[in-house]
Formats: sequence, structure tokens, C-alpha cells
Amino acid sequence: MPSVGEGTADSASHPARSPLGRHPGWPARLGPLRVPAGLVEVRAPRLWDAAAWSRVRRRDRRYLERWEPTAPGNWDNNNATLAWPGQWSTLRGLGRRGMSMPFVITVDGELAGQVTVGNVVRGSLCSAWVGYWVGTHVAGGGVATAAVALVVEHAFAAAGLHRLEATVRPENTASLRVLGKLGFREEGLFRRYLDVAGSWRDHLCFALTTEDVPNGLVAGLIAEGRAQHP
Repeated sequence: MPSVGEGTADSASHPARSPLGRHPGWPARLGPLRVPAGLVEVRAPRLWDAAAWSRVRRRDRRYLERWEPTAPGNWDNNNATLAWPGQWSTLRGLGRRGMSMPFVITVDGELAGQVTVGNVVRGSLCSAWVGYWVGTHVAGGGVATAAVALVVEHAFAAAGLHRLEATVRPENTASLRVLGKLGFREEGLFRRYLDVAGSWRDHLCFALTTEDVPNGLVAGLIAEGRAQHP
């Protein structure tokens, strides 16, 4: 789902850089953080995630289709186990070329969602967007908030980005709560921005820059009692 990037070592990240520095910050393993739903970690996608990814996506179709961009084809086919290798290969390719930082979210070791930093632009802009989804079995348990905090911190520190942007439908109260907890500021409304659920939908635009979180996001979550180190 389009929507929803660190300043401290609290993320426990371990970035890997290419010799040419073309994709700083990816792949990486971030966390863990303990939240009410369990132990949250974020890592690069793996080929053998296929069955778990498909199981969550197909089970939660009714929920996810409400918020994600409309895709051609059939949902069950697009999210079948056999569809994952192609998606994984594309995600890995984008990560290796420094165009994206794709991650999966795990809770107690089980795949529970994805968070992606996409459209990475370097140079004078040094910006990207961040998007995420989690399964209904962990919704409301602090998982998305913890995962996005880990990735945002990592994108700012290890990956060297300056600004992250997130776009969310005004009706998506759960996603709005995630961004609110992390201090993303609302910057405007994009009219008829994305085709979602078969229609062109308005999206609110939120953003965060490194200057907004000098002490990092993870430390803030811990101080507020929303997460803790295991």
C-alpha cells in the first residue's frame, strides 16, 4: 500500500554496501523490537518466503484490496505462491541497483507484512517514499509502527537519505495512526492520485526529514512505552 525511513544505533541494523556504494543500506536486518503483537524484525525478502507471503496475502484480500493500487489480473493469481519468485526477483534487482530498499516484516519469526522504501533519488534531492502493509492477524499490535520506525531510521542513517514521503487515503485510519505516532507531518492532499479498488482516490501526503528526528524514531517509541528492546 502506498504510504508510508534513523538516526541512532537503536535500530540494530547491519547494512551491507557494494564496493561502488551503489546501494548503501540494503540488504539489511533491522530490530528486534518487542511490541504487544510480538517480536518485530525487518529483513530483506527471501525466495523461500513464497508460501508464507501468499498465505497472508490471499487470506487478507478483502482488507488489502481497499488500500493498495489496483493491479491488472486476478488477486489470487497475483498473490499465489508461484507469483512470488517473479516479485522477489524484481525487488532484489531494484535493491541491488539502489533504486529501492524492499523488506519483509516478521513477528516472532513469521512473515507478517512488507515495508518498502521506493523511488530512491540521490543527489540534491536525496529522497524516497515509504509504503507498508501488515496482515490482519497482527493489525493493531504495534507491528507496522515498529517496522516503519526501524526502516525510517535505517534509511536516514545507513542509507543516507534526507526525506521520506508517505501517501495515504484519508479513510485509512490505521495507517494514519502509524504515521501520527512516528511524527510524520501532513503536507497536503493529492487529488485523484492513485487507482485503488477500481477508482481514482485522493491521498494525503505526509513527510519526514532527518532534522525532524534528531534522536531517532526507535528511541521515541521506547520512551513512550510503545516498544521495548527484548
